[in-house]
Amino acid sequence: MELEVSYSLDNEQQFWDELDDIVSAKCSTHELIDNTLRSYLHFTTTYKGEYLHTDYDVARCSYKLLESPLFKTHTEYVRHQIVYCLLQDDSPDILHFVTAFLLFDGKQDETTFEVLSNEGGFPRLLELLQVAQDQDAGLHRTLLQLFFEMSRIQRIRNQDLLLIEDDFVIRLFQLIEGLSDDVSDPYHYPVIRVLLVLNEQYMVSAHDPGPGTIYTSPIPNKVIKILSQQGHAFKTFGENIILLLNRESEISLQLLILKVLYLLFTTKVTYEYFYTNDLRVLVDVMLRNLLDLPFSAKALRHTYLRVLHPLLANTQLKHAENHYKREEILKVLHMLVGGGAGLTHFGAIDETTKRLGSRCAQVSWLGAVENGNENGDESSKFLSIGLNSKAGESSLSVVGDKVAAHIAKPGEQAPSLGNRFEGQSNGNGVDNGVSLKNGNGNGNVGVLTSPFEVES
Repeated sequence: MELEVSYSLDNEQQFWDELDDIVSAKCSTHELIDNTLRSYLHFTTTYKGEYLHTDYDVARCSYKLLESPLFKTHTEYVRHQIVYCLLQDDSPDILHFVTAFLLFDGKQDETTFEVLSNEGGFPRLLELLQVAQDQDAGLHRTLLQLFFEMSRIQRIRNQDLLLIEDDFVIRLFQLIEGLSDDVSDPYHYPVIRVLLVLNEQYMVSAHDPGPGTIYTSPIPNKVIKILSQQGHAFKTFGENIILLLNRESEISLQLLILKVLYLLFTTKVTYEYFYTNDLRVLVDVMLRNLLDLPFSAKALRHTYLRVLHPLLANTQLKHAENHYKREEILKVLHMLVGGGAGLTHFGAIDETTKRLGSRCAQVSWLGAVENGNENGDESSKFLSIGLNSKAGESSLSVVGDKVAAHIAKPGEQAPSLGNRFEGQSNGNGVDNGVSLKNGNGNGNVGVLTSPFEVES
């Protein structure tokens, strides 16, 4: 990518003016386009250390090219050339700019992510993520974002999923633990999202192996496998996905979190992965979200209810000393199945909501009915991890199939009636009294205000 071109710049404005000139070049042949792309990458990497200090600066360079006549006129060719550069180049600086370009291009046009996947992008990103973690934090963060966006909009091929090693997943969990006190990235969002989307890909593969598959058993879910074996060492991930669920309004991201929770609560060895205080916070979040969803959000409500049942039935909340807000839970379930006055936004209650709500109410410690039909270990088909415990013996349930199959378009926001039961900030910038956890179980976990508490 090196060119025999020299520049003499005196200030940052000259840098941006020169970049504008480069991407504005008129190119009538592929050779001229290639020369312009080389100039773009040579110029940006040459002055990266001097004028491009933030992710915003790198993004600005990407949009200069994205909005240029060059790209608008030769979109497909430029896109493919940038993809090939990602696949072939090893310079961290060049990789940073091409990764950023593909990320922002793909967010505008998902065709980019499809092209990247078809050209072998998944194995390449796996490779680069492992190398960049120790070399360039900015590149690593951008690679994580590209990996997530590419994986969330399309199914990853089974042969690509098989390339993921245990060590890759373990390093992601370790990264979250290592940054647990980093206030500049309190949710470790890019890393967490990669783990969430990998879990979904494993679930989709188990739910539907795909046409012409040659595999006789599901691909092991490495995310749940590692938490099953080493969950005690990776508590921060669990704590922070609860915080994310509390704040997330995008449907697809809520679903990614709920799918991980479902598997954790239906796998015996991870029934008690979470601290009890965190489970109480999760109950509050789920009750609030169930009440806040309007009539139109049936599918999302169904998924919440499918997760709520094993949360109540299988975790340490089932023990007498840990019972939590029994009356409030029953009131919400009563409203959801059509017995409540005052939640008129639900309209006519659909039969699935009635069935799932009634099923939750049958959890034995709630006492709504006797001999509740509690969840067994329903996630074995998703895991296939060869654990020695008796967890994972039963086959995939219909409930598990429904959770795996529920997807939403990226960017779609959850409809809401407004957060009528919004709690107060705890002073740490986290909504509803929930503060960032540091992995020791002793973080300041506040309790969300219940809509049923009576003021004294």
